[in-house]
Amino acid sequence: MAKFFLRKKAGDRVVNGHPWIFGNELGDSEGTAAAGDIVEVYSSNGSFVGKGYVNPASQIRIRLLTRDKSEVIDDGFFYKRIKEAWDYRKQLGYVENCRLIFGEADQLPALIIDKFNDYFVIQTLALGIDIWKGAIVAALQKIFSPKGIYERNDVPVRSLEGMEQIKGFLSDPFDTNIILNENGLRFHVDIENGQKTGYFLDQQDNRRAIQHVVKGANVLEVFCYTGTFSLHAAQYGAKSVLGLDISENAVSVARRNALLNGYEDICKFDAVNAFDVLKLWVKEGRRYDTVILDPPAFTKSRENIQKAITGYKEINLRAMKLIKPGGFLVTASCTNLVPPDMFLNIINMAAKDAKRTLRQVEWRTQASDHPILFNVPSTQYLKFLIVEVQ
Repeated sequence: MAKFFLRKKAGDRVVNGHPWIFGNELGDSEGTAAAGDIVEVYSSNGSFVGKGYVNPASQIRIRLLTRDKSEVIDDGFFYKRIKEAWDYRKQLGYVENCRLIFGEADQLPALIIDKFNDYFVIQTLALGIDIWKGAIVAALQKIFSPKGIYERNDVPVRSLEGMEQIKGFLSDPFDTNIILNENGLRFHVDIENGQKTGYFLDQQDNRRAIQHVVKGANVLEVFCYTGTFSLHAAQYGAKSVLGLDISENAVSVARRNALLNGYEDICKFDAVNAFDVLKLWVKEGRRYDTVILDPPAFTKSRENIQKAITGYKEINLRAMKLIKPGGFLVTASCTNLVPPDMFLNIINMAAKDAKRTLRQVEWRTQASDHPILFNVPSTQYLKFLIVEVQ
């Protein structure tokens, strides 16, 4: 097994627990390793750091899988890791739908597995983990005996590892349009063509948190996707709900979800450009009791971070102007490129420009089935805020 040594002073982050090792953090090496091979990593003074998979074509040269020198990376290793992750989720109460594996937070870098009741969706986002896809599928079959496993590797990040974008069945074929249960509601989920893995599980706890600010309210949900927050608002007693999304397909599914739950008279959905419509409605003097914003990331790279800041500020500013005094803003950001302090500062700047005063009701992050590691900041990516708007 090839050995790689960290450069002096460059390896503190890795030694302190971060599983990523960049090319410029590596110094000497012993032996040869092909892309995807398991290698050993040592500090500059020769002490063992961990084992992981290597890819010379990637900026993240090595991703560590274990800090235990005696631990063997084989099929049994992946079974053990997945079983441990499942036991952890069950202990926290996530027994039906959950993010079963959240990459680095579950010591399986670049692996995502979402559990939708008896169906599983897998993403292997690095070559070194993709090589073990067969072992991962076998572990899922052994632990869960699932009705179906699907691969959603149609993501651009795989190209950074020299891999193609693909999607398809990793089990016997099945109907990829399923229905899941969440908080007493039912939702259509398109595993094959929906965004990401088909459904956003990371907000499932936060969707319960809106119940006290939507009761008896006229609610506007912006970037509603398939209407999950909208339907929760209806369930929690909203008088009316209007959901907006630019995707005609998403709006169509949202309407089907409203019908599925018997809320088609309360929840209405329109396919529009939110930025344009909100600007118009502010001029028209429209007002809502509660506005919910769950926008996309706006940027995928640090180079365009200013674009994200501008987008978040603008959409929150317009939302605040649509809220009646004493109403509520529910707002979120789903990119780790905007840290919590930056997000709160953006909201504060928007409030100043809107000449509104905010009072915090809730400040949350992603659901607990998406664990956060303090020494891996990127594992905390979702910011979720509820404020009263005066």
